[in-house]
Amino acid sequence: MPIRVDQMMQLLCRVAQEKEMKAAVKHSFRGGIVTITTAFAGGLLGGPPGLAVGGALGGLLGAWMNSTKFKPVPQILRQLPPAEQQKLYIEAIAVLQSLDWSDFARLTAVVMNSHLLQLQLAKLLENYFTREQSAVIKYGA
Repeated sequence: MPIRVDQMMQLLCRVAQEKEMKAAVKHSFRGGIVTITTAFAGGLLGGPPGLAVGGALGGLLGAWMNSTKFKPVPQILRQLPPAEQQKLYIEAIAVLQSLDWSDFARLTAVVMNSHLLQLQLAKLLENYFTREQSAVIKYGA
């Protein structure tokens, strides 16, 4: 019996919740743009002293924007666009294809009772978030 994409997301959310996975997406490009823009505006408005003040304030604001804010992976998975969910689905199916299961409830039970399968799916999520979202993953509270 084939598993639907929404069911796979549900299973991945269970694994991520079990492993207490959190992800932080870095926005260094955005922080850099803020720093440059603030320094430029300060330079236009206040000359060399304005440039220094604008650069300093922009640097602080950019650093604040880049501070890592960890969010639970299940929350992020639920908010992924369908195309990204489909990518994860394909990768997860490759891990689970050799298992013997008759329905989604049975597959969930098999995965949640297997430490190895949970680790494989957690690693799959970690690789996905690192590669596709430029995120940092943290386990545990």
